Amino acid sequence: MEEVVCSKEDLNPGEMMESTFGRHSIVVCRASDGHYYAFLNRCIHQGAPLSKGKICGAPEPTDTLGEYNFDREGDILRCPWHGREFDIRNEGRMLANEKFKIKNFNVMEKNEQVIVYK
Repeated sequence: MEEVVCSKEDLNPGEMMESTFGRHSIVVCRASDGHYYAFLNRCIHQGAPLSKGKICGAPEPTDTLGEYNFDREGDILRCPWHGREFDIRNEGRMLANEKFKIKNFNVMEKNEQVIVYK
């Protein structure tokens, strides 16, 4: 099964949009490097619609106690309800605990279209 979920021009790097794949509501993300990713549009915590969240970055620790750098802008999907953060370039794994992840789908680009497939 494959389905066109959007055209390539619909999303700039660091943006996302809600779409459907079969009966599933999904969120299609375009990472900072321009690659496309697709996930089930439901947070694993309490089911929030991730498409209502935002694509952002995340703080990274430094060698100085209490000091952080903000990094990975355009690669982190943040839940709108409780702020859970997921790395879209790492299979949707949760930043706080990588053993948890949102369901991801295969994505390919073909003829200026973004296609999700099983």
